[in-house]
Amino acid sequence: MTRRQFTATAIAACSLTPNLRAQGDVSLKNEVQAAIDKGLKYLKSRQDAATGSIGDSAYPAMTALAAMAIMGNPGTDADKAPAEAVKAYDFLLSQQKPDGAIYATALPNYNTALCLSALTMINGERYREAGIRARRPLISFQSPESGDATLEGGIGYGNKPSADLSNTHFALEALHLSKKLLADDPDRAKKEPQLNYAAAIKFVSRCQNLAATNDQSWVSEDPKNKGGFVYKPGDSKAGTDDLADGKKAVRSYGSMGYAGLLAFIYSEVKAGDQRVTAVREWLSKNYTVTENPGIGQEGLFYYYHTMAKALGLSRTERVELADGKQANWRLDLARQLFNFQGQDGSFTNPNGRWMEKNPDLTTSYATLALEHIIRGL
Repeated sequence: MTRRQFTATAIAACSLTPNLRAQGDVSLKNEVQAAIDKGLKYLKSRQDAATGSIGDSAYPAMTALAAMAIMGNPGTDADKAPAEAVKAYDFLLSQQKPDGAIYATALPNYNTALCLSALTMINGERYREAGIRARRPLISFQSPESGDATLEGGIGYGNKPSADLSNTHFALEALHLSKKLLADDPDRAKKEPQLNYAAAIKFVSRCQNLAATNDQSWVSEDPKNKGGFVYKPGDSKAGTDDLADGKKAVRSYGSMGYAGLLAFIYSEVKAGDQRVTAVREWLSKNYTVTENPGIGQEGLFYYYHTMAKALGLSRTERVELADGKQANWRLDLARQLFNFQGQDGSFTNPNGRWMEKNPDLTTSYATLALEHIIRGL
């Protein structure tokens, strides 16, 4: 499949409503750009002058997210990266291990995946070579067939046998984006290791509340959860619901819904696949920008970033709600993010789960979300 064909497929697979032309809003665009500029100013102020890292240097992924935000600012040239971005990338390259993984001491897959995604946004042979090397450990982190359905085909944090949808979707994203690094060298591309995509999608499917395509006994047909996603097979950070028949439903929640949708897109699952249709329906029914559906304020900025990325990638203009009305997600999400931004340009989540009291992390998430918004305005 060519890149152009994939893009068309991704758009068709992910759109939550029929394709509607976005109405240009100059005022909103200016407001979003102003918020992006303030967010980037904050992130740049947090850069360590000696190392180039931004945020906690124990997690290169934080620097990678900030670098992606800097490079994702409209008008930024991949051939002429800002000085702050170059310093951040120098830090990322300094953390690359002999096997190609990019991390400090822990979470090798999580860090490598986000660092690889960042490396696809800047041009230069040393970045290209580092990116190609980083692809290999990501592929090696995939869990082999083992008889354990909670692991097979999935990818976890990378430092022990584990697998979850969040890490799997980050790895799938990085591998998808980095295909271009090998596009001009087909002979080398053939020699590079390949991910088992069939196994990866089987794992992703086992994270979905859809009995028709999920072979695991934990799945329920409970209408409230049907079509949505959980963190890993049989395990949801949103907990469970007691059903009338005495069984328990493992609860779907928002951030994993968008992560699951992105995993399908990056793996080129067809537009009409019932798994794609089901998650689209669940996301529409649970559309909101005031919380991470199912878990409230926990992981809220991760949710905003994942939501904006999925809807932006799909060129979705409106989300059809359960009552038949249509929501302008860009406007809704932008307004919500404006309310969170502090005078110094940072964004913070009062709920500290998953490190979201760290403004370096949440500001990167929010700025990236705003950049996805502005591309459609």
